[in-house]
Amino acid sequence: MIARSNEAKALGVKMGAPAFKNEAFFSRNGVHVFSSNFALYGDMSKRVMDTIRPEVDDMEVYSIDEAFLVFEGPAAEERARALRDKVEQWTGIPVSIGLAPTKTLAKVATRIAKKMPEMNGVFTLSSSCDVERALHRCKIEDVWGVGRRSSSMLKAHGITTALKLSLADPAWVRRNLSVTGARLQKELHSTICSPVNDASPRKQSIRTARSFGAEVKSLHALNESVGTFAANCASKLRKEGSCCMSITTFVMTNPFKPQAPQYNASRTLKLEVPTNDTLEIVASAIQALKLIYRDGFSYKKAGVLVSSITPSAEVQLGLFDVVDRSKRTSLMTSIDNINTKLGHDKVRLAVQGFDRKWRLRQERLSPCYTTRFTDFLTVKV
Repeated sequence: MIARSNEAKALGVKMGAPAFKNEAFFSRNGVHVFSSNFALYGDMSKRVMDTIRPEVDDMEVYSIDEAFLVFEGPAAEERARALRDKVEQWTGIPVSIGLAPTKTLAKVATRIAKKMPEMNGVFTLSSSCDVERALHRCKIEDVWGVGRRSSSMLKAHGITTALKLSLADPAWVRRNLSVTGARLQKELHSTICSPVNDASPRKQSIRTARSFGAEVKSLHALNESVGTFAANCASKLRKEGSCCMSITTFVMTNPFKPQAPQYNASRTLKLEVPTNDTLEIVASAIQALKLIYRDGFSYKKAGVLVSSITPSAEVQLGLFDVVDRSKRTSLMTSIDNINTKLGHDKVRLAVQGFDRKWRLRQERLSPCYTTRFTDFLTVKV
């Protein structure tokens, strides 16, 4: 399970639990299970963000379902409530908004807005007393930026809430949580250390990975999947105006079948010249796959990670580089234009295959209501 509704949470459905192990429970309790529909999620996220952007003074999209906003002026809460109503009216998506002086406190406020129905989706941390009460109720593992390992360490030292972290000795915090922890503590004291930035930061890495619909045993099928994942990474690099120097391929067997032979492996290859060329990235990803592939295993998942990312405009060419970069750039631009107009992967490398029997089955896929003409809702009056 990668996401749960409030009703599913109330029934005790655990995050990350394998759906196939809970079929009987779902049937008894009337739980509906849907396959991942990334096209629908991405489009709805864009619609929500596009609805928000004109209504705020500044905005930073943090993830597919989160954004930091700036409301200037004395009527911030009224504007936030009007914005929430507009988003729900225009997209049907209910959102929660937390108002506070810093990003870290805003995350705390948003959590309260989400957990307390009487807040109607908006909660403001305006006074120091409000902040103190909210931090006292916030568990340390729920603080934005505190990971599992850090929370365990903090609990071992008696720091179990956000309030206790805010009151801890700053020198101790910096020594044990580095400069990141020091900034976090300052943000809990309403000191801005991470301002809202409307320019999306360049990704440090890009990863494409999928679980297979059926377990894969042949190198040929793995070549198809890894080639497809590598091509997706290359396309994303070009959209960002970036190039990469490191390419990592990984494979893994099914961890939910402990009785079966298990094997997980990865290999990273370095390039001489940073690139976003599909041909180069796919070739390197498949080369790495051949180095880690082992016969006799049933593989459940594979993926490709590109890293050591730099802007395309700042790429330093190699003295012995034999690739015609200008011609390759024109080729990639043509491929992107065709795929944008005619559909994803209309032009692709032969190694990516056509049958793709390894693809996620998505037997319970919801319609692509907003991105596919055949799935548009029909209203008869």
